Amino acid sequence: MTPSVSLRQLKPGQRAVVKKIGTGGELGRRMREMGLVPGTTIQVIGRAPLKDPVAIKLRGYNLTLRNNEADHILVEPETGS
Repeated sequence: MTPSVSLRQLKPGQRAVVKKIGTGGELGRRMREMGLVPGTTIQVIGRAPLKDPVAIKLRGYNLTLRNNEADHILVEPETGS
C-alpha cells in the first residue's frame, strides 16, 4: 500500500485518491463542498511558475488550490500509471 502524502507533493500529471481532509471549520467545509472528500480521484494538471497555486481536476471540473490549502489534503498516489 502506498503511504499517504499531502496534495502539495504530487507532480503535474500524477493521479491520486483523497484519503483525508486534515482540517475542520470553514476551510474543511469549503473543501468538502468543492468535492474534495475521501475516495475522490484527482489529477494534478499544473502549477503556477512559482509552484503556488496547484491546479487539479476532479469530478469533471478543474479546481485551483493554494499550497497552504493543499497541505491539508492527504492523498494516496496511484501507482503504475
